Amino acid sequence: MSQKSSPENSVQDKTFLELVEELPPERESVIPALQKIQKSQGYLPEDALETIADYTDTPLANVTGIATFYSQFYLEPQGDHTIKVCQGTACHIKGADDILDELKRELDVKAGEVTSDGKFTLTNVRCLGACSLAPVIMVDEDVHGNLTTEKAIEVLEEYE
Repeated sequence: MSQKSSPENSVQDKTFLELVEELPPERESVIPALQKIQKSQGYLPEDALETIADYTDTPLANVTGIATFYSQFYLEPQGDHTIKVCQGTACHIKGADDILDELKRELDVKAGEVTSDGKFTLTNVRCLGACSLAPVIMVDEDVHGNLTTEKAIEVLEEYE
């Protein structure tokens, strides 16, 4: 178990441990533990990964590998709202690139970045599984389909 020297880290580690200790202390709990901490923090701080590794007796490299493999997990702080622009085949054919470009211009960020006010994180994803609604974006858990660049900007206004 890694030792932390600062009192703040001890308090933070305790919070992470409190979030995961209702789960069984085994490897099968890694993903649910990552989900719990991310839901609480908005992302996965390195201390949280260490706590999960220690609690589940899983090598830190494995926990980090899981956290970086799945696109649902974030290792950096995110905006208040996450915008996912689908780049699947149907969305691509129906103008997803134009929508992504327009959102980048409107928000003044690149894909993967957080706006300066911390309100939005813009990401692109391979597929959201809503091909019949192409092109599609997802803001947090809300799917918005049949978009144009203009409609995509109107969607943003719902979250400001």
